[in-house]
Amino acid sequence: MRVRRLRQQWDVVRVARMARVTVYTTQMCPYCVQAKRLLGERAIPYDEIDVSDDTLREEMVRKAGGKRTVPQIFIDGAHVGGYTELRALADKGGLAGLP
Repeated sequence: MRVRRLRQQWDVVRVARMARVTVYTTQMCPYCVQAKRLLGERAIPYDEIDVSDDTLREEMVRKAGGKRTVPQIFIDGAHVGGYTELRALADKGGLAGLP
């Protein structure tokens, strides 16, 4: 019974530590598709924000330090960059603990 209780506590801790990933995209963006595919292959949940709306794009530009290209990717509010930076992070094992 004690093992079961510990297992349940671990599940709660794991959920509490799940990183929040946000991907700013547009509909006609091949790098956005690649970034979402990479996250999907690793079963990493993400929030997608379509920046076709100017208000949302300005929010993205502000958060991304002036960068206007898509995708712009954030993990727990920290700016990762675009698809190339996300791929580099994944190749170094930097996404291993996210799901």
